[in-house]
Amino acid sequence: MNITASAVSLNVSDVEASSRWAEQHLGFTIAMAADGFSSLTRADAGINLIYLRTGLASFKPQSQAGAASGLLVVFTVDDIDTEYSRLQAQGVDIATPIETEQWGERYFQMRDPNGVIYQLVQWMTTAHDQG
Repeated sequence: MNITASAVSLNVSDVEASSRWAEQHLGFTIAMAADGFSSLTRADAGINLIYLRTGLASFKPQSQAGAASGLLVVFTVDDIDTEYSRLQAQGVDIATPIETEQWGERYFQMRDPNGVIYQLVQWMTTAHDQG
C-alpha cells in the first residue's frame, strides 16, 4: 500500500462555519468545495480537513451520518504558549485551558462553531527525560 494523502472527514450542520473557522484560526485554505462539502488543506498539517453537512443523502455508511462527536482533531505545534495567546486574542472558544500533563504533553483544546474539538499540543522535555 502507498498512501498518497490523508484526511479527516467531519459531519457538521454548518460546513461554511467550520471552514471559515479553520481558515481564520488554523491557517487552512479551501482546496475544494460544493454544496454541503468542503476540503481544506495546509501544507504542513499532513491531513486535509473535510467537512460534510449532516444529512447528505450521498453519505456512506448511513449509520455514521450523524454529527461528529467523541473525537479530537489534534495538531502538534512548536510554541504552544504563543498559539494559546494568539487564539485567545482572536476570541476562540477555549474548551480546555492550557495545561501540562506529567508525561510532558502541554496542550489546550478549542471548540469550533459546530462543536468540533481541536487540540494543539507541544511535547515538553520532562525532568524524568533529563535523567
